[in-house]
Amino acid sequence: MKKCIPRSICEDLAVSRSFDVVVAGGGIVGLATARALAADHRLRCLVLEAEERLAFHQTGHNSGVVHSGLYYKPGSSKARLCAAGREALFLFAEQKGIAHERCGKVVVAVAESELARLDELERRGRENGLAGLERLDPQQLREHEPHAAGIAGLFVPETGIVDYVAVSEALAGEIRAAGGEVRTGAAVTAIRQAGGTIEVEAQGERFAASFLVGCAGLASDRLARLGGLDPQVRIIPFRGDYYELLPEARSLVRHLIYPVPDPDLPFLGVHFTRRVDGSIEAGPNAVLAWKREGYTRSSFSLRDTASMLAFPGFWRMAPHYAGIGLAEYRRAWSRGLFVRSLQRLVPEIGERHVRPAGCGVRAQAMDRSGKLLDDFAFAEAARQLHVLNAPSPAATAALAIGGHLAAKVLAGLEAGAAR
Repeated sequence: MKKCIPRSICEDLAVSRSFDVVVAGGGIVGLATARALAADHRLRCLVLEAEERLAFHQTGHNSGVVHSGLYYKPGSSKARLCAAGREALFLFAEQKGIAHERCGKVVVAVAESELARLDELERRGRENGLAGLERLDPQQLREHEPHAAGIAGLFVPETGIVDYVAVSEALAGEIRAAGGEVRTGAAVTAIRQAGGTIEVEAQGERFAASFLVGCAGLASDRLARLGGLDPQVRIIPFRGDYYELLPEARSLVRHLIYPVPDPDLPFLGVHFTRRVDGSIEAGPNAVLAWKREGYTRSSFSLRDTASMLAFPGFWRMAPHYAGIGLAEYRRAWSRGLFVRSLQRLVPEIGERHVRPAGCGVRAQAMDRSGKLLDDFAFAEAARQLHVLNAPSPAATAALAIGGHLAAKVLAGLEAGAAR
């Protein structure tokens, strides 16, 4: 279906180029969406990425895990899109020759108080259709991970690892092959409605499109407001610090080792992840970040901090997580405390076995009541669709999310044509 913009309108807008759809954001979700629109539906797409390279922020800073869908509430968007996206991602990586492995992971219970939560994880996993789940006693746990300590475990064979940056680059290649364009260093600076089109300014140029899709991650709420929407959420950034096992300690972890998560927290806890290059990553913790795109412990942005502190939801959330937040900050600044957390899962790990390995920042949406949004969240307006919350497993589910968003765009284009 082609819904091209009439030349006369383009001339009136004084735009440099016209497209069917502009996608703002060159992370894996934005690229997957543009790929679905360009390759599957033959629409002329333009991807605008603010940074000088694709997959620069969340996509390029995550641990490379392909999530199975174990944790998510059955029937939720997360559960459905993760399952579909996981299989599509494995197939895509296979077709493109991208490094990946369906290696499995072990979730480890280290205390009696965690057994009921492990039971619930197993129930959710089975209800979500995961094949091959295996409950482990201590002996079976040691057979999977000889150096892990625990009183019970759950083996999840459908978890995997992949190079998400390589996936993103391959998606960009498919967009270009289908006639689309992908531009980097092109931050969106203005969005205007102009009759039956959207005018987008970026990189000193103006582009006209029939539809705009916002996949801006850490800037998603700001992009939505730039387009005239009131998203009713604010992005609250959380930084996660990682350590890496030194080569001589990598034999202590075979695949992936996770703790039983605390259901009252939106994060999974520090864990061990083997990456496609053979390295072993340990982490992340989760601390409030004072800069949306800050990848060091000292990163600070007055604009980002003021935005966070001015949001009513922040002050409604803060008392509930103050104690946990303080503990996370202490661990962020202390290698000893960080290693002590890792030792709950693998007691042989010592400070001599690890070195710092960078950080990531999670774009976590919060509503005005102080609730941290758990599921994917979208906002729609005339000729616009914005992804406001795409937490883990968004990278795993990206191809499925892209198809889902593409269907919404097609529906929006048809509705616009009928007006």
